[in-house]
Amino acid sequence: MPRRYPPEFRRKVLDLLKSGRTIAEVASDIDVTDKPSTTGLGQELIDIGQKPGLSSIESAELAAARRRIAELETELAIAKRSTELLKSVAA
Repeated sequence: MPRRYPPEFRRKVLDLLKSGRTIAEVASDIDVTDKPSTTGLGQELIDIGQKPGLSSIESAELAAARRRIAELETELAIAKRSTELLKSVAA
């Protein structure tokens, strides 16, 4: 399991990356491997644009949209079933 780094460490690394230094340079300076997942910075690198992928905000919006779609699909299924039951009672 990867080692967890304190928030201060992560902020320091992100500041170094935002200043224009490469991941390899920063990793060399702080004595960790240059794999973002090893340092636990993968999502932060995405958020600052250093790595491709969905940002934290986009991921949260996507999750909320998926939840809402599931709710609407459930409501639609209930409405369809109610309509079927009412048709069978009326007939």
